[in-house]
Amino acid sequence: MLTCEICGEEVMLEEDMKTHLLLNHLENEMHCPLCSLSGVSYDELCFHISTAHPENQQSEHSHCEEAAPSTTSSDCSVPKNTVLTLTNEPQASTSGLNRDSNDTSDGVSPTATSSVTTDTVQHEQVSTENRASSSVMAASRTTVSPKLRQSVKHSKENDDTFKSEQDKDKRKRLCSPRKEKLFSCPMCALICSDCFTLQEHVELHLEEQRAAEGESRRYECPLCSVVCSNSFSLQEHVELHLDHGASVKCAGSPDSDLKLARRLHEEEEQRRKEEEAQQEREEFKKLQRQFGLDGSGGYRRQMERTMERAVARGLMNPAEFHSQRAEMMESLASGVDDGRTRAQGVLRALYEYYQTEARDCVHVWLSSETDHYCSSAGDKGWGCGYRNFQMLLSSLLKAEAYAPVFSGKTVPSIPRVQSMIEEAWNEGLDPRGASHFNQRLQGTRAWIGATEIYSLLTSLGISARIIDFHQPTGPGDTHPRLFEWVKQYYCQSTRSNRIPPRLIQTSLPPLYLQHQGHSRSVVGLEQRKNGTLCLLILDPGSSLSDTRKLLSRDTVSTAVRHIRKFPGNLKHKQYQVVAVQGVLSAEDKRISISNSRTLCAERIP
Repeated sequence: MLTCEICGEEVMLEEDMKTHLLLNHLENEMHCPLCSLSGVSYDELCFHISTAHPENQQSEHSHCEEAAPSTTSSDCSVPKNTVLTLTNEPQASTSGLNRDSNDTSDGVSPTATSSVTTDTVQHEQVSTENRASSSVMAASRTTVSPKLRQSVKHSKENDDTFKSEQDKDKRKRLCSPRKEKLFSCPMCALICSDCFTLQEHVELHLEEQRAAEGESRRYECPLCSVVCSNSFSLQEHVELHLDHGASVKCAGSPDSDLKLARRLHEEEEQRRKEEEAQQEREEFKKLQRQFGLDGSGGYRRQMERTMERAVARGLMNPAEFHSQRAEMMESLASGVDDGRTRAQGVLRALYEYYQTEARDCVHVWLSSETDHYCSSAGDKGWGCGYRNFQMLLSSLLKAEAYAPVFSGKTVPSIPRVQSMIEEAWNEGLDPRGASHFNQRLQGTRAWIGATEIYSLLTSLGISARIIDFHQPTGPGDTHPRLFEWVKQYYCQSTRSNRIPPRLIQTSLPPLYLQHQGHSRSVVGLEQRKNGTLCLLILDPGSSLSDTRKLLSRDTVSTAVRHIRKFPGNLKHKQYQVVAVQGVLSAEDKRISISNSRTLCAERIP
């Protein structure tokens, strides 16, 4: 049983093997094992190998001599009864010796195969790699069976493809290796020989795809409403816009480029104004929330929410809640402060303290008797201005000089103070300030400042002035001019040629001191031996328990430290002071109301 080494087919006789090799392998299309040449006959392939690859032929010849030294043929021929077949990669069988025709890493194509059959002599077995490489180069010089050679020659003479008069171009093609680069279509299985054919083919795919979708791409001009069919037309159209400027009219648009530019500028300006207006509205809402003008409720509503949270946390039982709420509603209805946050006798306690203590002070000036009012749960965070007015008013109510104005009156509650400011606005005082609050304070948590205190005092018939320390006047952003002014304010009560005593309690009311975000009341002044001035300030932000420490001899020394303010403690950029000067006559009040339409403060410096 004989087996074909190319395709693996088994036959019984040697003659059947020869016929099989001739019909199934020699007559098939052949290609060069050393390059990409194909589509030639057997003789053409031999001629091509001997002319295009002579160096490989010589190397293979020497290799054959080393592999078979016992042979007597000088040209490395095989015995007489040997049959050799040179063919390309078998196409019909998958069981033979298959190799990739492009793998030429060893210099010889592994696709060439050989089949050698002998009658009596068995050749030495060599490795598959040496046999595959040596048999190809030995094809042109191997002794073939005469019968087989005659059959092959007769078959090739009748082959129409072989012509002896082939031109020089074909000889050149046969004598030179072919290296062709192929291009495959990414959208189908087509393989093209050059990139231009592939590009045209892919464009056909894209056109078919767009036609199938039923949509064609639209190229819109970014400067007008013209729609072009392709990108080249769009580019030419846009260049017309940019070529001559306003002198060139845009096809399909009645406006010139100049008008278009103006329109775009106007639209951009309008958009910018809208954005600025929106930002301004948002900032105004933030200010409204900050100053309690966002409609979230005033004193009563905040007090109720505070008590509700206390009940929810278990700090207050429902009975206490209803009891305190009833008392609050009664106080609000009467318009009189309930006195829960008031501390009386503070100035008297300070006078007694300075009589025996603080010997490092050369002079001490104190205001007239003033009660301290601290913030409560209903006005925490926004009621400092109202509480300072209550302190000022408590001093005026006790002064004989202001008795005709406040005869029978008491300190009002915060909601009542808000309504009193609204009444002052209705009289014509400070119209600009009224418009800032939209003519409304009741039911809000709005902050008030020096101008509102001035309007309220003028409405009550009290003469007042506003002094504006608009910038620092000392090193380190301090305000020494403010301290000097306060000293002059207190010294006006002791104008004489005599040396003033060390401790003086004047009949002057306290000063309303305002700065950004907070306000306090100045109730006295210290002058040290080294000439340093120190303000005595009552803060509505201090708790009632801290203020009452001033009333005890055991804790007054510690408590006084908290109300002392040296120049280094007042470093805000701007301070405003409201000072009471006396009682207004009817005519003076009318003049003050008229002047308040353009309210101006005294600026120092």
